[in-house]
Amino acid sequence: MKLFPYGHATHPQWQMAAGLVLAQLRARLATPGYADSPTLALLYITDHYATDAQEILDHLSAELPDITDWSGTVGVGIAANNVEYFDEPALAVMLCELPHDQYRVFSGVSPLPPASSGLFKAHTALVHADAATPDVAELIDEMAQRTESGYVFGGLASSRSRAVQFALSGHGNVKGQGAAGGVFSGGLSGVAFARDPSGAMALMSRVTQGCRPISAEHEITACDANVVTGLDGQPALDVMLADLGVSLEQPREALAKVRMTLVGLSPSLDRLSDARVRYAGQFGADVLVRHLIGLDPARKGIAIAEVPTPGMKLAFCERNAEAARADLVRVCAEIREELEPQEATREVVSALNAPDAESAPHAARRIAGAIYVSCSGRGGPHFGAPSAELQIVRRALGDVPLVGFFAGGEIARNHLYGYTGVLTVFTAGD
Repeated sequence: MKLFPYGHATHPQWQMAAGLVLAQLRARLATPGYADSPTLALLYITDHYATDAQEILDHLSAELPDITDWSGTVGVGIAANNVEYFDEPALAVMLCELPHDQYRVFSGVSPLPPASSGLFKAHTALVHADAATPDVAELIDEMAQRTESGYVFGGLASSRSRAVQFALSGHGNVKGQGAAGGVFSGGLSGVAFARDPSGAMALMSRVTQGCRPISAEHEITACDANVVTGLDGQPALDVMLADLGVSLEQPREALAKVRMTLVGLSPSLDRLSDARVRYAGQFGADVLVRHLIGLDPARKGIAIAEVPTPGMKLAFCERNAEAARADLVRVCAEIREELEPQEATREVVSALNAPDAESAPHAARRIAGAIYVSCSGRGGPHFGAPSAELQIVRRALGDVPLVGFFAGGEIARNHLYGYTGVLTVFTAGD
């Protein structure tokens, strides 16, 4: 297995940032242990560069002519190994060495065919989406159904200007996009990955939550559209006020507490397939965090930013940095533990336990590269310091090639999440 070359930089002028990134990529392409014949590039830019997206893609693809396929999007922040570029002009690129028949770039004008079509059997997919697209959650679910695994990962573009996506394939354009230059707005785009029949490369993905439950889990017993009117057979508003320890008789205190409260939704546990691993004081990966958007005193209901169904579970929650940090460390540790061989060679032990000065990305870790998509509400100060979230990933997962972005909503499985992080790694087989 060879490591994926990557580069990242910030500069007020995108041409300078691109030059710095290209210098890093070329240095790593010439470094033993890194892939020297990559085919697919993942490109993430902050929204400072959104209006220059086409020029950036044209420049990079011209400077890297052997890269035939490009995918990516924009965020209010982007991520790289051990660093976050939040609210500053920056870009990051990772070059993936994958056989052409094991992936396919798709977009709205060149959609991913269903798994049953026989044209391309997608096992999973990296998905970038525009939050302004109507019924985007349903489109994500439909995209997951086009894969064999039913699992997709990625996030919604986040931008204070243009919400652009990159999708470029072959010698110029994705088939069907006509004269388009590979930069899109609206809809979904990304890269679908086939299962590697040789087992030489695989994908592993985990969801890390950013909220802490502050109540017991309740069953939704009555609802009307997005208004939950019954929890455990009791008026939902009464249950919420009791859980939060507030009363409408003191509206100022009650409103302040409600504004800090979110809800975590999960499917009914009646089915055996819904069994989940529980961690004390933390949500499982199946929980979808949604905002409280209103109260309905007449029906004693609570309005949430989701349309639930009776039988679903609901717990009140709040954003919590300590819970987010602990869960992020946990998912990184799970990935490392799963990848570490039962009988480690001296090379593996040295690579996994090297001090910081010697812990450069190493093939013995069996991770060629990683993609991290985090909520824009988690980046920056939420973890206590600049780049703190990505530093946690590096300390827990190890020093690996990594790029990603801070999204307006995170995609994992067939769901759209909020306040989460989605970590996906390209892993080497045995």
